[in-house]
Amino acid sequence: MFRFCRSGISVLVSIVFLAACTPKQQPTASAVIDNCLVGCPLGGSNQTVTREAYTLNNNANTYYANWVAYKITKSSQASNHPRNWKQDPDLPTTDTLAPAAYTGANAALAVDRGHQAPLAALAGTADWESLNYLSNITPQKSALNQGPWARLEDKERQLANRDDIAAVYTVTGPLFERDLGVLPAKPVAKLPSGYWKVIFIGSGPDAGKYSAFLMQQDLPRSANFCDYQVTVDAIERKTNYFLRIWPTLSAEVSARVKTQPGTLAKDEMGCH
Repeated sequence: MFRFCRSGISVLVSIVFLAACTPKQQPTASAVIDNCLVGCPLGGSNQTVTREAYTLNNNANTYYANWVAYKITKSSQASNHPRNWKQDPDLPTTDTLAPAAYTGANAALAVDRGHQAPLAALAGTADWESLNYLSNITPQKSALNQGPWARLEDKERQLANRDDIAAVYTVTGPLFERDLGVLPAKPVAKLPSGYWKVIFIGSGPDAGKYSAFLMQQDLPRSANFCDYQVTVDAIERKTNYFLRIWPTLSAEVSARVKTQPGTLAKDEMGCH
């Protein structure tokens, strides 16, 4: 199942975000998808796709998602699912990449096809194959993808598998703050300079625990994700506040939680 809202293509520059549109059709009560328990980020393009596995906002300029939101539960996880890369069939072919765009990228740039909504955490969903759509993929340096980023994803799954945690809510996306080159087979597709991720558990960041992370592309494989904690406000500031995370929180609560680093990483993820 998916919902795609589109009212024309907006011109975006790097990571400049516009207001997200309202989906044309809401799911039925029996099919409500809550990838964004306290609201999906406000900002982005008018290309938002909602699936069981994730909700994604596409950027027609960068060819990657502005942000991807997902919910990990015990039942959403599965292992040993293949990576069959495909162009997203629910987005205009001019606005997202096809598999050929990654030809030669690993050899030339040491990049992997990095999932934003992770495969192992969400392959138990009915539409798990959509995790391999290239709208959910970015060229992520192998050292980062297989090192600190992978260890952070492991921690997300460990949290979701605990008896006292019903779900882990995450939103993540790329940044384009400096030039790191382009895909050799698709020179208009630039490499992201880094990535951010915001995680919370409980009924919301105000009631539960949360943490935010910001990692640059050139981090070594041995880097510890714990060393790259930031505030949610710091991530929003990177987007010149065109992006608003957790938009349904009250102004008072939002101001409080977004300017504090949160305690999830320290209390529940082994960080010090």
